[in-house]
Amino acid sequence: MSSTPLRHTALDALHRSLGATMTDFAGWDMPLRYGSERDEHNAVRTRAGLFDLSHMGEITVTGPEAAQLLNYALVGNIASVGAGRARYTMICRADGGILDDLIVYRLGETEYMVVANASNAQVVLDALVERSAGFDAEVRDDRDAYALIAVQGPESPGILKSLTDADLDGLKYYAGLPGTVAGVPALIARTGYTGEDGFELFVKPEHAVELWQALTKAGEGVGLVPCGLSCRDTLRLEAGMPLYGHELSTYLTPFDAGLGRVVKFEKEGDFVGRTALEAAAERAASQPPRVLVGLVAEGRRVPRAGYAVVAGGEVIGEVTSGAPSPTLGKPIAMAYVDAAHAAPGTPGVGVDIRGSHEPYEVVALPFYKRQK
Repeated sequence: MSSTPLRHTALDALHRSLGATMTDFAGWDMPLRYGSERDEHNAVRTRAGLFDLSHMGEITVTGPEAAQLLNYALVGNIASVGAGRARYTMICRADGGILDDLIVYRLGETEYMVVANASNAQVVLDALVERSAGFDAEVRDDRDAYALIAVQGPESPGILKSLTDADLDGLKYYAGLPGTVAGVPALIARTGYTGEDGFELFVKPEHAVELWQALTKAGEGVGLVPCGLSCRDTLRLEAGMPLYGHELSTYLTPFDAGLGRVVKFEKEGDFVGRTALEAAAERAASQPPRVLVGLVAEGRRVPRAGYAVVAGGEVIGEVTSGAPSPTLGKPIAMAYVDAAHAAPGTPGVGVDIRGSHEPYEVVALPFYKRQK
């Protein structure tokens, strides 16, 4: 049985020199942690953390009809995104099922960068190429053209300011601007996935090590630490941010996931999935399906994806993500539960953990919101 060899980012040797525990993530050999997951998590919440996100999938869409193509291929109104801004959106199947959630950056008048999850990058690329038929636009696979480094946490603006003269103060959330960081040309974005302020730096792979080392040096005095995928997951979970394959899948529409706001029916022209999504919107308005909620443990046992949520001896939902929360000091989970049990404070809700029904409190998402 032949297995595809793992892909390595431009920072692979550096991660190993730092003693990282590596793991297979979506076909990439990625750092899971460097030391303590809890310490890495807390560093991002209180100081700053440095992440290698080079496994994410960049796809460039250019040409006179690039905006029209993206409006047709995706559920959002991409034509209304201003130059230098970004938008969170989704790509759906004709039946409304979510193929992936995406961030789309408008880099210029007729140039866009679509950033897909690593596990779905090929699927998204194939769908965009297929949907580009008839449009005067080109879809280009740029996954090998970029390394992606993120610096996240309250100290991140100061760290980055010491290395660039780009206007970081003027860079809004969900925006990106070209600049130079530590002498390296970069697209500087502000679209974090941790619940904290922070920046993502898209650079050429050959500049990745130099940039990582410059950021490490700049962050030495304020407690910056390298961070792996493990704490990225607990950070996004506390922030109530969905993860594809957990809260999002082809079995769910954006309305099922409580993210119907990303679907823009008012935009001009047809788009893939419109008819099915209109029906899903009506269903959600009249009789909501299961609702995505937060669960906080009363005990110490950690819920995992796939565990049943129970009430009154009946299964009322399923956990999609669960982990110990370093910030709350208790296990937490996101779960889809029947609408009748979705209100915060609903009594009698538990999680079936290996046959034992552990009590959980239903709470509104997110679990954690940073102080602005």
